[in-house]
Amino acid sequence: MFVQEEKIFAGRVLRLHVCTVEGAEWLEEVTEDMTLERLKERCLKHCAHGSLEDPKSLTHHKLVHASSERVLSDTKTVAEENIQDRDVLLLIKKRAPPPPPKMSDVSAEEKRKQDQKAPDKDAILKATAGLTARTADRNVAHHNMRDFQTELRKILVSLIEVAQKLLALNPDAVELFKKANAMLDEDEEDRVDEVALRHLTEMGFPESRAVKALRLNHMSVTQAMEWLIEHADDPAADTPLPNENALDAAGASASADSRSSQGATADDPKDELTEIFKKIRRKREFRPDPRAVIALMEMGFDEKEVIDALRVNNNQQDAACEWLLGDKKPSPEDLDKGIDTSSPLFQAILDNPVVQLGLTNPKTLLAFEDMLENPLNSTQWMNDPETGPVMLQISRIFQTLNRT
Repeated sequence: MFVQEEKIFAGRVLRLHVCTVEGAEWLEEVTEDMTLERLKERCLKHCAHGSLEDPKSLTHHKLVHASSERVLSDTKTVAEENIQDRDVLLLIKKRAPPPPPKMSDVSAEEKRKQDQKAPDKDAILKATAGLTARTADRNVAHHNMRDFQTELRKILVSLIEVAQKLLALNPDAVELFKKANAMLDEDEEDRVDEVALRHLTEMGFPESRAVKALRLNHMSVTQAMEWLIEHADDPAADTPLPNENALDAAGASASADSRSSQGATADDPKDELTEIFKKIRRKREFRPDPRAVIALMEMGFDEKEVIDALRVNNNQQDAACEWLLGDKKPSPEDLDKGIDTSSPLFQAILDNPVVQLGLTNPKTLLAFEDMLENPLNSTQWMNDPETGPVMLQISRIFQTLNRT
């Protein structure tokens, strides 16, 4: 009696349940050492008679382990793929790969990509070779704009002096500027939002600290509360802001000056107008951003230098830091210098009828004062129907003379 060698040394026999997507089902008896490629061949003989003549039939199908959803490798054995008795396998035809694109389609796609591609430097130079060269330079334009901002401050300083002299001749000037002074009182920047302050004090925060927190956080209750909680145990939280003492001193000085001059100005409207001008100038004095002051002082800079830097750079902390580390130009003293009154530019501005009419309007003087200390407010005054035309004429005259 002959017994095949493979039967003697065969591994454990497993019974596997095989299914196809067409709905066919059957049992296959396999040994643990059978390869998956051999198993797949037997499955194909069972469900696709006569189709194995095509060598591609095996490669176009795959076996999938149903419970783990694994695609089984043809080169591995049943044991290596950890297939157990009674497991379910799926015989699935592989998805056919997409056909290669036709040459005409490739050409059309390449052409579309070329059309969408931006031109390179050589293509730009070739296309613009016939154009006339221009000397326009963005840096020059930026430099001219910066020069205008520098000169505008000098122009405003000199125009303020002229406007004060003209308005002093107006018999109603004193009453006009008393009204303007009252308007400025209503817009005091030092005022604290009473509702926000009440919210913080009702939470149990001391009023002095709550006021400081609101000023540091631009009247935001949420940010002020976070600041108060963060500095609850900080003894420095009770110290006044760096610019508060100076403002208090300036206010006391202004009150003293006002009381001392009441008797002298009662009979002289011109002197009374001068005093009103001084009050307006004090209220328009530069007020540094408290946060920027603290941040720059923590870097080791002196408080006076920090305030000068913020004044020169319109309260912009980064620019102020660069100014402190650089050559400190322009200096704070340069900001108070006016333009040469005999220069062609200043004479052309004074000869303009729109500017002449505007200088007799008290609102124009207030606008000039405000723009001196708050250059960021220039846009507001440019859009004002009374002061906008004056600023537009000044800009046009400067640009015209600058080009010539």
